[in-house]
Amino acid sequence: MNGETSREKLINDLKTLVGDAEELLRATTSQAGEKVAAARQKIEQSLIEGKKALADAEQALVETSKEYADIADDYIRENPWNAVAIAAAVGLLVGLTIRRS
Repeated sequence: MNGETSREKLINDLKTLVGDAEELLRATTSQAGEKVAAARQKIEQSLIEGKKALADAEQALVETSKEYADIADDYIRENPWNAVAIAAAVGLLVGLTIRRS
């Protein structure tokens, strides 16, 4: 679970970074000069590569989530009473936690 949370945070951070970089590119459109043009070109290329990497990371996260869901579904179908017992135990723990709060 912690690995998935880290991936989701990384994906969100990358989306924010891409958005900020695109905003920076729009803000510097009127700037002239050879160095600015070269920097803009580098940033644009990095954005293209970053967006592709972000899309790949999101796809991997979706595939992994689907695999875990399939595994859980198979387990529940093979062991329905165990799944009921686990759900009851989790419900009891949540109830006790809420009660103490």
